[in-house]
Amino acid sequence: MSELKPLWTPSQASMDAANMTRFIAQVNRNRGLEIDGYDALYRWSVDCKEQFWREVWDFCGIIGESGERTLIDGDDIERAQWFPDATLNFAENLLRERSDATAIHFRAEDQVEYNISYRELYEQVASVAAWLRSSGLNAGDRVAAYMPNMPEAVVAMLAATSLGAVWTSTSPDFGVDSVVDRFGQTEPRFLFTVDGYFYNGKKHELSDKINRIQAQLPSIERVVQIDLAGFGNRVDAVDWKEIVGSPGGDLDFVPRNFNDPLYVLYSSGTTGKPKCITHGIGGTLIQHLKEHMLHCDVHPGDRVFYFTTLGWMMWNWLVSALASRAALVLYDGSPFYPDGEVLWRYADDVDLTVFGTSAKYLDAMKNAGLRPMDKFDLSGLRTVASTGSVLAPESFDYVYDNIKQDLCLASVSGGTDIVSCFVISCPLRPVYRGEIQCRGLGMAVNVFDENGQPIRNQKGELVCTQTFPSQPVFFWGDENGEKYHNAYFARFENVWHHGDYVMLTDRDGIVIYGRSDATLNPGGVRIGTAEIYRHVEQIDEVVESIVIGQDWDDDVRVVLFVVLREGVILDDDLTNRIRRSVREKCSPRHVPAKIVQVQEIPRTKSGKIVELAVRDIVHNRPVKNIHSLANPQALDLYRNLPQLQE
Repeated sequence: MSELKPLWTPSQASMDAANMTRFIAQVNRNRGLEIDGYDALYRWSVDCKEQFWREVWDFCGIIGESGERTLIDGDDIERAQWFPDATLNFAENLLRERSDATAIHFRAEDQVEYNISYRELYEQVASVAAWLRSSGLNAGDRVAAYMPNMPEAVVAMLAATSLGAVWTSTSPDFGVDSVVDRFGQTEPRFLFTVDGYFYNGKKHELSDKINRIQAQLPSIERVVQIDLAGFGNRVDAVDWKEIVGSPGGDLDFVPRNFNDPLYVLYSSGTTGKPKCITHGIGGTLIQHLKEHMLHCDVHPGDRVFYFTTLGWMMWNWLVSALASRAALVLYDGSPFYPDGEVLWRYADDVDLTVFGTSAKYLDAMKNAGLRPMDKFDLSGLRTVASTGSVLAPESFDYVYDNIKQDLCLASVSGGTDIVSCFVISCPLRPVYRGEIQCRGLGMAVNVFDENGQPIRNQKGELVCTQTFPSQPVFFWGDENGEKYHNAYFARFENVWHHGDYVMLTDRDGIVIYGRSDATLNPGGVRIGTAEIYRHVEQIDEVVESIVIGQDWDDDVRVVLFVVLREGVILDDDLTNRIRRSVREKCSPRHVPAKIVQVQEIPRTKSGKIVELAVRDIVHNRPVKNIHSLANPQALDLYRNLPQLQE
């Protein structure tokens, strides 16, 4: 790996213009240091973490009082508190721009399109906040959204958080049971929703689902409905237009403590009722500003896009770009309707700066043979970001060969648990094939072996050995903190154990091999699932795959399920080619004992494949929360398969 040549190296001009370069100059000036690049900056950021986060506060211009103390109980990662005396308001920091420039671009497939300016955004937030206040909303109350990724969701979130309320959301493709499983735990007083939404060229009405949700959630006092799809108001709800039609005046931002709750996000729920991961106001803001301004080099006037829904943490990450005075580019619907180029036409039309998506989307583009660089002017595009699952090395090649050569491919990873990233991009470092560029500033990321010893150039567990501001403030409803402790701190004492199976390279890059709990272990040898997917899905006939370990003869055998191109049947020749590819490119230990053709792969609402759920079905164990899946019916394809009984 150390012999690889970079796929992209930043130019001297781009490095000179980078926010991170200015930040290094500020640190050197303020602290009397001589930091000369990212490696030295990273070491200082974890060795002197209190100084580092103070510098981030100042560099990013956070509006609020930072207070005297930076960190208390810093040696106890689980109980540490950052900026315990600080006060600020989240919405105030995102609404600092008030010009007539476009703040939010929006498209819902080919059905709806409109933009709103920063001034209009502020005015709408003021109107909704005035209505919420007059309706009795108090700081700390929960406000929920069951909505597409649209400007009104951003407005409602900012209105709620301007008053110190706690925001929580899901997307309209979630079923009633999934919504109730989530909101039933956090008990929101207000619900924002829509009449319907568009997906794959079709309109989907929501009135029946909303009525059933209202009936099962007695905490909801008022529902506000936006007319998006033209179905009209068929539920007991206040019309959004009436609220925003009333001037709200100047916003009165309610000051809150740094560690007061801001967002409640939810775990996928595939192993039980979703955990309510609660993130603090200041930790979320300072971490997102650090990632946007320093790692993704977002500048005022940039246009930032992420293909996401309100059910995925990337929505929360995306909307924070307003704090960097960047414009949001929102899209709701299928990324392949009416064709696979729809998002790239959009990128061209708005002169996009940052294009964010999932690794699976880039894989799908590659499989479809799409080549945006031939059709679209992407001259303003500086970054393509990817997360959600492992980005295969071949997908790195695809981006540079087919999208644009001069850009930073920002493969990033972190998650709902920290509403941000542990490993991320860097505008001052090269991009290497299959490798995430760096560990995030201020994040003491390391890799441990089974015995809790740090290792390099070997596969192990991703951990964080020091506290950081965007840790959850708690899990909602977890009074004694037991769920929080067991989620991250039960494996290694006073160390955050994240659950990714990774390697730290000699370049200080990160390679991710999959989730630790899905890692295969035939003959006692640990194998990351991403290694198998990478090579199996390079075979032309294979569309996608999912692999599990099946208990067999006092050991574990590797079982691979494949979705094949239309009209292709899994015969002996294809089976042998798959096994040969895995044996030659991975190892004999990786070779599947069984290969089974299926028509569909089960996945979560955010598109992640669910290896653990398939493993449970194969072993005739119940899947604890089937409502968390986007396509739960797909699990039936894996039940009682005769091929797995022999």
